[in-house]
Amino acid sequence: MEKVKILVVDDEGRMRKLVKDFLVREGYTVLEAGDGLEAMDLFYEDKDIALVILDVMMPKMDGWQVCREIRERSKVPVIMLTARSEERDELQGFELGVDEYISKPFSPKILVARVEAILRRTLGTDKNELLNAGGIVIDKAAHQVTIDGRPVELSYKEFELLSYFVENQGLALSREKILNSVWNYDYFGDARTIDTHVKKLRSKLGDKGDYIKTIWGMGYKFEVE
Repeated sequence: MEKVKILVVDDEGRMRKLVKDFLVREGYTVLEAGDGLEAMDLFYEDKDIALVILDVMMPKMDGWQVCREIRERSKVPVIMLTARSEERDELQGFELGVDEYISKPFSPKILVARVEAILRRTLGTDKNELLNAGGIVIDKAAHQVTIDGRPVELSYKEFELLSYFVENQGLALSREKILNSVWNYDYFGDARTIDTHVKKLRSKLGDKGDYIKTIWGMGYKFEVE
């Protein structure tokens, strides 16, 4: 699968590096710009940018101007970073079509989780697409799962968990990443939640439950033998 490209725009090199390091660790390709004009040049050059993380206060062309120009040409999701948390700034951002608004200082883990939530929404599986792995067929539009043609009853979260595993098959997934992706970043639970759901899911999948491998001390991996 081709890596998803994210454009990070901030005049602070240290901040760009921090955000980039966390995103690269999660498997994204990151393009960097130090000001608004550079950001727009990169944006026009590269048609595959899937998301823009944009600082408000920048030289040459501020984040509001960049966002306004992007919105004239594209619906690519935009996350706005700002040192100020005034409500009117936030409202201005949403009026311009900003998807998320994060005040500095922020937790990079929270930023990554929000990036993943937005990309799941915007790059999500096509409504007509079926996911198929080793006899397991997932119809995301109908919210149905069949195993070798036989319907399987799953709870909403079991369905989401199985879909996430199949979409990321072959990848080692930490419990934290699964929590962030399936339960979203605002869920303050613990790893036992995942273990319980995985146990139930394996049971419902029968022999196919063996596709979900435990990686001790880390998480899980979905792999068809």
